[in-house]
Amino acid sequence: MGCFFSKKSRRKSPDKEPSLSAVGKDATGNNVPESTAPSSAEQAAPKQYSWDKREKVDPKDFMLTGIKDATVGRLPGKLNGQQFVIQECENCNIFVFDHSATVTIDDCVNCRIVLGPVKGSVFFRDCKDIKCVVACQQFRTRDCKKMDVFLCCATQPIIESSTSMKFGCFQYYYPELAFHFKDAGLSIFNNNWSNIHDFTPVSGETNWSLLPEDAVVLEYVPLPDSESEFKSVRISADVNRSIVPLTKGGRRKESEESCLFVFFAGDYTTANARKLIDEATAKGFILIQTKEVSMRPEDVNRVFQNNAEGLVEWTAKGPVVALELNGDGVVEACRNIASEVFNGTKVFVSENKNSASRDVDNFFNFADMQMGL
Repeated sequence: MGCFFSKKSRRKSPDKEPSLSAVGKDATGNNVPESTAPSSAEQAAPKQYSWDKREKVDPKDFMLTGIKDATVGRLPGKLNGQQFVIQECENCNIFVFDHSATVTIDDCVNCRIVLGPVKGSVFFRDCKDIKCVVACQQFRTRDCKKMDVFLCCATQPIIESSTSMKFGCFQYYYPELAFHFKDAGLSIFNNNWSNIHDFTPVSGETNWSLLPEDAVVLEYVPLPDSESEFKSVRISADVNRSIVPLTKGGRRKESEESCLFVFFAGDYTTANARKLIDEATAKGFILIQTKEVSMRPEDVNRVFQNNAEGLVEWTAKGPVVALELNGDGVVEACRNIASEVFNGTKVFVSENKNSASRDVDNFFNFADMQMGL
């Protein structure tokens, strides 16, 4: 430190001193060579930083507050991953067709809500009579009553001090939705919609249940009215068009026979998984659950056991997508589909009915542990 200041304090030799006529004053009144003295224009112009050039954000663009009897929300491209707040709305249809960081919904009554993919948490507080379609990383409610939720949630949904809560599997489509899932860092195959944790259970009472299997989204959350700003958004709640696969979740299985079908990382993994679902459901089989997870070599050996040889190199290429399909004869049907439709694609399919149950348990127990469920 002394060395730094000592260089500044050394007197220069007279022949190197600027003449007084060549000396000016800087903004603080110190002598500086006139050639280096800042001009008045330079003194007036403040230094520009990168954050000074950002577009100014109006907090009101990311809030809906105190609205009644209206259709409101945000079109694609309006949030672009920002936080969003909905509060004190009554009898509204709310459509958020964009991805966001987090969403909080407070003190809302009798509203229908659609939320595009949320990278973090969706938190409902002090709300009642809500019907909604939600995709998020975390879902929580507190002090809520009578909610119907079509949900895609990457982690275990949590309710607290909430009653008359009903849940169904996410079923929705609009053109930008697949991109919004990607922007929010969510996988369409990681959906724990029926695995609810009640933080405040009451003995002898049930605070939550599952919606009927044949529940139709548009009977709960209708399309935007034709006069609203959202009329141009092409929306569908058709099961076959939904971005998120429709799964049976925690409902009772109709058959004792299930099959594990795993796709390894590749250019068409998602498309192949969708193709399998179409092929299997067309034959009357039921999709129980799906997961997309990364696997280490030791995970491969533990999950696939005697069938692990040759799979390690494939798991190193990226996450795997696994599906559990259910129904009498499903193992044989899946093996036929694998050879006829996915010949040349690296897959794992349960070998027989006896080993299939173990395959399913091994994989999905591993996946749940990986995801902290």
